[in-house]
Amino acid sequence: MTLKLKPDWAGEDWLSKLVNLLIQTKPIYAVMKRQARQVLIKTAEKNGVPWRQNYQALAASHTQEFFDRTNNPNLVYPDYYQVPFHAYEQGNLCWPAAFEAESATYAMALRVWPQEDLTWELAQERLRSSFHQVLADHGPAQVTDILDVGCSVGISSFALHHYYQSTQAHAVHTTGLDLSPYMLAIAHKRDVNQEINWHHGKAEETGLPDAALDLVTLQFVIHELPREITQQIFAEALRILRPGGCLALIDNDPKSPVIQNLPPALFTLMKSTEPWSDDYYTFDVESALEAAGFKQTVTTASDPRHRTIISTKPKR
Repeated sequence: MTLKLKPDWAGEDWLSKLVNLLIQTKPIYAVMKRQARQVLIKTAEKNGVPWRQNYQALAASHTQEFFDRTNNPNLVYPDYYQVPFHAYEQGNLCWPAAFEAESATYAMALRVWPQEDLTWELAQERLRSSFHQVLADHGPAQVTDILDVGCSVGISSFALHHYYQSTQAHAVHTTGLDLSPYMLAIAHKRDVNQEINWHHGKAEETGLPDAALDLVTLQFVIHELPREITQQIFAEALRILRPGGCLALIDNDPKSPVIQNLPPALFTLMKSTEPWSDDYYTFDVESALEAAGFKQTVTTASDPRHRTIISTKPKR
């Protein structure tokens, strides 16, 4: 069987164009958005994730104080971040997106192994561990300073921080960066032990000093970005990494048979909530990393739906 580089429903294929035409029809798009959200809610609640209760608990809690601690009022949001996605008209720049992000993350992990009888806790642990295992095999041996880009409500940051705290013989310093102060407010609220530094800013302009980090991660982020922004993030990561440091990303695998063979209803729903899908699934990530100046790029299918890519900043 010939390996396809991308799904037929992405890019310039006729199927992709048909799906895009449907999505651009406003009444149909509105239905798709609602249905896409319901798929996640049903997946979550069927497997013991109390989606609605989690939302209500966060909505009733004191989150504004954490918002005020993390929000940079002078930050100008780029155009690509102010489009509807994930079934929210305001994207990640709203409380509903932040209140539902944790439950949605758990549902996403459950959908990786739909035929297995997994708890949401086990599915989430397996998802994170698969990424950490590739890091163990191909990432930097010594890690002290980490930046988790697009950290959302902090699930990825906590898992990464705890992994390296358990494997390094010294203290590890982790920063979670995100463009949404709403997401960061939830992350900050969850960080009861003040383990992580939460930073509200752009991944393509972090403001961090040169050669300050051993590891930069992008976990399920770049499929939500236009490719020119991803290229800018790669350049920024190269600047802030120490020589020998690594950029590691995990995201949907365009070559995955699971992704390529999604039922029409599912890939249509997915594209309706991910405006940069065509850009991502036709983007040669490895070549972009090489063009940015990274070397020794390794790509691994880390689970049935996702790939992990690790690339190294040259020492000289």
